[in-house]
Amino acid sequence: MNKEGVLVVGSANMDLVVFTNSFPKPGETVFGNDFQMFPGGKGANQAVACSKLGGKTYFMGKMGNDDFANSLYDSLHSNNIDLSYLMKSKESHTGMALITVDGKGENEIVVVSGTNMKLTCEDLKNSNVLFKDVKIVLTQLEIPTETVMSIANLASENNTLFILNPAPAKELPDSLFPLIDYLTPNETELEILSGVKIKNENDIKTAAYVLLDKGVKNVIVTLAEKGSILINKNRFDLFIGNAVVAIDTTGAGDTFNGALAYSLSKNKTIEESINFANYSASISVTRRGAQSSMPTKQEVKQIIQ
Repeated sequence: MNKEGVLVVGSANMDLVVFTNSFPKPGETVFGNDFQMFPGGKGANQAVACSKLGGKTYFMGKMGNDDFANSLYDSLHSNNIDLSYLMKSKESHTGMALITVDGKGENEIVVVSGTNMKLTCEDLKNSNVLFKDVKIVLTQLEIPTETVMSIANLASENNTLFILNPAPAKELPDSLFPLIDYLTPNETELEILSGVKIKNENDIKTAAYVLLDKGVKNVIVTLAEKGSILINKNRFDLFIGNAVVAIDTTGAGDTFNGALAYSLSKNKTIEESINFANYSASISVTRRGAQSSMPTKQEVKQIIQ
């Protein structure tokens, strides 16, 4: 049977977003201009990004038994995502993120993980068929590291391409790196994972090689408006981004990862997929919210070069 589609395993949060002119300094109170609630969480965001582009998408995660969970479920379902492997638990509340967006579109985020950190290796036991059938498995680090390790092993055992978006970055076991086909850090995450201070492209290459030497097959470093860089043992290539005026950068990285997974699942080359992901992310920052800002395939096609 031909493999098809993308499985996203990860977090689902309700994003509580305040818009203000500038971030408050410690001890300072500032006035906000607006408040909105958006469905979010890196896992759910990436699943929505992939599905809105037209990809057959499965989401596996864990939510609480509360109103936030109901809203998040409705959002995912309305985006045509298969939720057969979504779990609910009374162990904790559904995850949430407190987000402040300033006048330049930059954001500061505090995540309260809730049930996302209750997604266990045991929860994956009945999903081997799904890992066998899908073409791409994508996950992040808003779930336990041990669970990420199990996801990577299941992908490897089933000859399924594994993408890890290492966000938020944290120390990872060395045994995980050889299982990663594509690692997609931003510059800050690359610094944390490699221990290399990054000031220029040479530093990016040095840092990426720390991870390549640990067994990662490909590193794709996202550089916001500057685009992204693909690094492996044979190449170091910059893919120029699409210049836009950013309103809200929340979810841009998730859009990139969902679009990358979607494009690779459609048998596009890595060059085509990175370019497609760059343009998809550039559209998302011109709109408010995470999932609500993500483009359709038609919108990306209209601007892609």
